[in-house]
Amino acid sequence: MKTYGFAIIGCGMISNFHAKAIADCPNAKLVACFDVYKPSAERLAQATGCKAYDNLEEMLANPEIDVVTIGTPSGAHLDPALAAAKAGKHIIVEKPLEITLDRCDQIIEACKTAGVKLATVFHSRFHDSSLTLKEAVDSGKFGRLTMGDAYVKWFRSQQYYDSGAWRGTWALDGGGALMNQAIHTVDLLTWLMGPVVEIRAMCDCLDHERIEVEDTAVATLRFANGALGVIEASTAIYPGYLKRVELHGSKGSATIEEEDIVRWDFAEETPDDAQILEKMKNRVSSGGGAADPAAIGHHGHAKLFADMIRAIETDSEPKINGPEGRRSVEIILGIYKASESGEAIKLPLDSDPVLGYREHKVRP
Repeated sequence: MKTYGFAIIGCGMISNFHAKAIADCPNAKLVACFDVYKPSAERLAQATGCKAYDNLEEMLANPEIDVVTIGTPSGAHLDPALAAAKAGKHIIVEKPLEITLDRCDQIIEACKTAGVKLATVFHSRFHDSSLTLKEAVDSGKFGRLTMGDAYVKWFRSQQYYDSGAWRGTWALDGGGALMNQAIHTVDLLTWLMGPVVEIRAMCDCLDHERIEVEDTAVATLRFANGALGVIEASTAIYPGYLKRVELHGSKGSATIEEEDIVRWDFAEETPDDAQILEKMKNRVSSGGGAADPAAIGHHGHAKLFADMIRAIETDSEPKINGPEGRRSVEIILGIYKASESGEAIKLPLDSDPVLGYREHKVRP
């Protein structure tokens, strides 16, 4: 069995989850890590036994590296992704793929041109509960889908935003509660419900100071299948609650809280239904990031990283490839545009929206 060499670009908090996920893949090994601030790379290298770099070109020249994971701030994914593609490395990018459609498209095109695989980190799709709901949707168990809702009512302190100059900025965060925190759940919702075709929304910064982005957002959606939906996202709700996805249809309803299926109600019951509900409840071992961004597991990352290896070995697409990663970015940008304009916004967007409130004064 071939062992694939991995390297991590960006040695902040998320790099620890990437390192643990790589360690859990039997045919993967963390070879190297890079950060422009070398002490950060050295700390990760010391903890994992890999080699630290502060020169990206030098690291990418290492022939032992097959795959790189990118965990830099959201608006700094493009340059290392382009460099890695040019160097012939397969690429896994933390959410969001990038913060504009143009930047997403540049990454997708660079990987296509270089002939390398590209995956976006939306690890919630690999959870057993998510896969169970997806199978139920695809089999028609819900009947006609009528509503699909996502709720991410989290809490982040002012200290969280003050801890890094990039946090809460349009240039590097690309947005607030939606683009940074809720995007995993936005991705999961549209994966289950199908494409979004129309959005109405309101966004605001209601509690936090010295940030440019929203800490509270509400959007209503129309999906391509005719169903309606709601996205609610916030980092200003104390004490923070588990993220929740609700699916409703003419023949049944189901609800996921974090990784638990907590409701599973169908008109046509089967012997498997009680077993599914029993198996999929009481699985949460942490707050899921509701109040502590470090309180998440890495098991979903490990499955996603293993899927990249599968894609390499079979010369097929990763399950969450570049276009899949782009989709949630487009929805969130559509929400921002709808909030600013006060009008319904149709998807797909023709191009990146020009958002005037990006120039608004930061709350003092």
